[in-house]
Amino acid sequence: MSWPHQDLSRRRTLTAATGLAAGALLPPTAAPGTVSPQGPALATTAAFTNPVIWQDFADTDVTRVGDTYYASASTMHYSPGAPALRSYDLVNWEVANHSVSVLDFGAKYDLNGARGYVPGIWASSLAYRPSNRTFCWLGQIDFTRTYVYTATAVEGPRSRLTTIGTPYYDAGLLVDTDDTLYVAYGNTTISVAQLSPDGRNQVRTQQVFTAPSSVGTLEGSRFYKVDGQYYIFLTRPKNGQYILKSSSGAWYYMAFVDAYPGGRMPALAPVTWAPDGRPVLQLVNGAWGTSYPSPAVPTPPRQVTPMIGVDTFDGTALKPRREWNHNLDNAKWSVDNGPTLRTATVTNDLYWARNTLTHRIQGPTPTATVQLDHTAMRDGDRAGLALLRDSSAWIGVKRDGGTTRLVMVNGLAMEGNWKTTDTGTEVASATLSGSRVWLRANADIRPGRGRPGAFSYSTDGTTFTRLGPAFSLGNDWRNFMGHSTDRTTQPTPHPPHKENYEPAETARLSPILSPGTAGRDRPGDTRDRDRRVRRRPGLHPGRPSGPVRTVLRNRRRRRPARRRHVHRHPGP
Repeated sequence: MSWPHQDLSRRRTLTAATGLAAGALLPPTAAPGTVSPQGPALATTAAFTNPVIWQDFADTDVTRVGDTYYASASTMHYSPGAPALRSYDLVNWEVANHSVSVLDFGAKYDLNGARGYVPGIWASSLAYRPSNRTFCWLGQIDFTRTYVYTATAVEGPRSRLTTIGTPYYDAGLLVDTDDTLYVAYGNTTISVAQLSPDGRNQVRTQQVFTAPSSVGTLEGSRFYKVDGQYYIFLTRPKNGQYILKSSSGAWYYMAFVDAYPGGRMPALAPVTWAPDGRPVLQLVNGAWGTSYPSPAVPTPPRQVTPMIGVDTFDGTALKPRREWNHNLDNAKWSVDNGPTLRTATVTNDLYWARNTLTHRIQGPTPTATVQLDHTAMRDGDRAGLALLRDSSAWIGVKRDGGTTRLVMVNGLAMEGNWKTTDTGTEVASATLSGSRVWLRANADIRPGRGRPGAFSYSTDGTTFTRLGPAFSLGNDWRNFMGHSTDRTTQPTPHPPHKENYEPAETARLSPILSPGTAGRDRPGDTRDRDRRVRRRPGLHPGRPSGPVRTVLRNRRRRRPARRRHVHRHPGP
């Protein structure tokens, strides 16, 4: 087996090879409006800008079905997991659904006696099997076993096909031209498993490569067949390269770039092939380009649904771009032209609060606004809007001793083992009158340290007043997921009541559950309270002003950045 590689200088590695995720197939480039040999007219725009999605979608695995592209991504402890993204041009994406409806992998994902922060869905794989017209998602959980989910349509319904005793770490699933299923997986020692024809069991597995000590850790397998050759593309932590090829010969690289505090963002660039079979990423002055010519693709059948903008919560289901912090308690919420959240956890710790509804934060400088009707709040209750990660802060309403106040709480934190070290300190407050208040969070999530977040409020929805000091967004890589904006309601046991939210603009949103009665239920008190939430997020997206440059972060551990490596071998 050979493993050709392209030497990159350290500077170029740091600025250009950062966390590549997945390539994708494209039809041949042609002038706008012309007809390709494949038939449909091709549509282009002048250029696209990077990142193509300024949201946290990491470990992307991209596949093409007809003229449609699909991608999966890591979600860790958020539920539902493994979002299934869809695009018709590799530039504009929507969340079609999720491959894993619920994280039914143990009590910790229900925040039941334990917590699942950071474990959960890591680098997994999404593939399409033409023989039975089925989407197949495969991923290992908690280093114990591999789960396989299938669906005949990306929108679902999806179901668990099987579990396999071998945990396929950082797996890449290949549906071969003869319909055989292979999985490349491993860390430094790379293996390939063959699955049974129905995909339910492992038939055999063999080790195909061990990284030399001079190379170090390799992981993040992506498995492709190109011109009769099998390629396993591996990630050197902090770097990576995944590619797919179309019959026309037009290639693009879709990659994720570590860009904390916002997270890991997908970027896109053209790729060519060297005579020796190496993929060559098209750089601009040795780094990711801010923009490239847009792919020439058939005219999309429709516009994708934006990942940002107004959400009125119409209908009886949440939009697929919503996720919960851990699994929700299904008995404690409903949607009917606006979600109703009932008390699921009484706690003084945001990180233990169930039914926290989230939305990814949108770069580079998002604004999230919610309108809160606090008339039904009772003593001990809290409700508000937060920026959530392993370091967090929130703005909201506290009701104590018959008095309703507006507060800003700072300093919520978890340590490296994801145990809470600080439940936060109230650092500012204001008197509150009337029945409604508008809460707003602003953030700067451009890559770098010390990026600020800030909170403000309004009593008329027009004029906003700053509350509290700036909150410094954490950019440590170990939490993996980027910051989110969250809504919070923290209950105390009282007769049922509602807090009505009317959000206007959003980033990664979730209801933040604040402490009710210092984390304790009253003995024998089983009454619920409702929170009816109606959100109208309208994000302000942006693009980088220069080449995408980030401080590289190891996906599992810190290591010096090194050059990229690609495996190529004649067959599994």
